[in-house]
Amino acid sequence: MLAQEIIRKKRDGGRLNKDEIQFFVDGITNGGVSEGQISALAMAVYFQGMELDERVALTLAMRDSGVVLDWSELNGPVVDKHSTGGVGDNVSLMLAPALAACGAYVPMISGRGLGHTGGTLDKFDSIPGYVTQPDNALFRKVTKEVGCAIIGQTADLAPADKRFYGIRDVTATVESIHLITASILSKKLAAGLDGLVLDVKSGSGAFMPSHKQSQVLAKSLVTVANGAGVETSALLTDMNEPLATAAGNAIEMKNAVDFLTGDHIDPRNWEITVALGAEMLRIAKLVETFEDGVSKMEDAYRSGAATEKFSHMVTALGGAGDFVEKMDKYLTLAPKVVDIITPKAGYVEAINTRRIGIAVVELGGGRRKASDEIDHSVGLDNLAGIGDKIEQDQPIARVYAHTDDQVKRAMEMVQQAYQIGESKIDSRAVYETITG
Repeated sequence: MLAQEIIRKKRDGGRLNKDEIQFFVDGITNGGVSEGQISALAMAVYFQGMELDERVALTLAMRDSGVVLDWSELNGPVVDKHSTGGVGDNVSLMLAPALAACGAYVPMISGRGLGHTGGTLDKFDSIPGYVTQPDNALFRKVTKEVGCAIIGQTADLAPADKRFYGIRDVTATVESIHLITASILSKKLAAGLDGLVLDVKSGSGAFMPSHKQSQVLAKSLVTVANGAGVETSALLTDMNEPLATAAGNAIEMKNAVDFLTGDHIDPRNWEITVALGAEMLRIAKLVETFEDGVSKMEDAYRSGAATEKFSHMVTALGGAGDFVEKMDKYLTLAPKVVDIITPKAGYVEAINTRRIGIAVVELGGGRRKASDEIDHSVGLDNLAGIGDKIEQDQPIARVYAHTDDQVKRAMEMVQQAYQIGESKIDSRAVYETITG
């Protein structure tokens, strides 16, 4: 086969067969196709799209470009969740240990922050000693003994996707729904899952702010994953405001531990985390109905079983044994702590959530470029939510920073992000569930 003929076929609106897709993905992996050819195919797909069988074939070929994990020695279902990213989205931190407490195994391979959205691994890097890139033996040991392990992607999982994405990122082809679908699923399915639930965000802080776009992406992901043989469903959830009342790495970790211990639980975070867990338990056949899953998840939190699993996981991956009990001793927060005041009274009618995320990045809590070091100590908390009543000179957030200039810039950005008016707006957390 010739790579240029495959490109020509797709450019002209043709339908690629499984062998053609496999040939091209092999070339991405072993260097047999050039960067120019990869970018040409990406652009052809961007404009011409892919049919379902093409998307399934591309996903499986990229999944199989590296190691596919095998968990057959485990005595329970292996499940995972993927979020399309948002601000204050620390759900994975509370979700994985609760699922483990309910009898599922969760080898969660997570990512770092991208753009204005926070990354799960960056949050765990705020815990001294926690190893986010363990070797395969430790990863398997912790998953088997604890029931969950949250780590980063290794180089041998879906390597074709890593090269393909890097080229798409600089050729204006990232936004293709079909290529996004294959990219997300190739990495997740390489983890050897029995079931997958997707948290697809919609709103001002989401990767795809349009509800319609998010719905199209969710349906594509669910259809392709099921076509690839992994039972999958998706929850379409709201990102028109930060999910937790915190945004930043150590700050979101503290928020998650408070959630697990019951010291402070953000209602929207509770609704989405429990709903995702319930759907995962249903797919894993650990419960018969979604409602049974809700009950089981709530019991895992209220009994303390989820907290115990979280603590065990942190210790097994290098963190302190008393991290949960003494997290303030281990988590470092920036020294300048200042309330952000709104001069106007009224109700929070809207939030530019992306701007909140950018404020955290400008504080140093995110990356402007891939090589940047993250400051885990900075961020925001006490974030007011949509529908909250704000009195004159009442704080809408609190900033953690190192310098007065950082505080000033964060205050300006957060104040600009909030729209205060006279109407009390009701917010939603979960819009709908999309099943295969």
